[in-house]
Amino acid sequence: MSVNAELRAFFESRQKQLPTEVREVMQRATRELAASGRAERALAVGAKAPSFTLPSATGRSVALADLLADGPVVLTFYRGAWCPYCNIALRSLQQHHDAVAARGARLVAVTPQVPDESLTQAEKNGLAFEVLSDLGCDTAARYGLAFDLPEDLAAAYARAGIDLERSNAGHPRTLPIPATYVIDRTGTVRWAFVDADYTARAEPADILAALDALN
Repeated sequence: MSVNAELRAFFESRQKQLPTEVREVMQRATRELAASGRAERALAVGAKAPSFTLPSATGRSVALADLLADGPVVLTFYRGAWCPYCNIALRSLQQHHDAVAARGARLVAVTPQVPDESLTQAEKNGLAFEVLSDLGCDTAARYGLAFDLPEDLAAAYARAGIDLERSNAGHPRTLPIPATYVIDRTGTVRWAFVDADYTARAEPADILAALDALN
């Protein structure tokens, strides 16, 4: 099963469980973000990937330049461990980690969560790749991905027990549009997936094909 087929099945099951008013708030927020054109304005193929140095889940600093010195980078932005769609996507990436590494590339995930939250997720999912903390979504903003949740959606998350202010170190409404980039050793984006619909994610098979195309 493709990751998007798994995500769609989860979405359809989840919709049946949500109160009507919450479902409507979530759907309207997704439509408004898509209509804003932000995803289309995000960093695209052919652009130079903005540099960054971010803390990892284990507390060390990780720089994009250092990663690229070893080979291509698969860089994925996700919302947080509280997002079940993100967890499904990360598990799928983990299942393909060896295939990414076999192509000489590094897989790195970036989230606005504080490192402790990322470590919990990394440990829980047994992730073999780096999970970096982008507090305030400053790096996501440089990639054109950062946006603020509408107040009604943020309130719905809070009522559901999702404490974004705690996990995001005081930045409760700023999140990245989920995105994945394949960046070659020169720092140029060679493949990109950006979608305002948080229930859609990059297919690992497409990522691997993009890596193969680098050769």
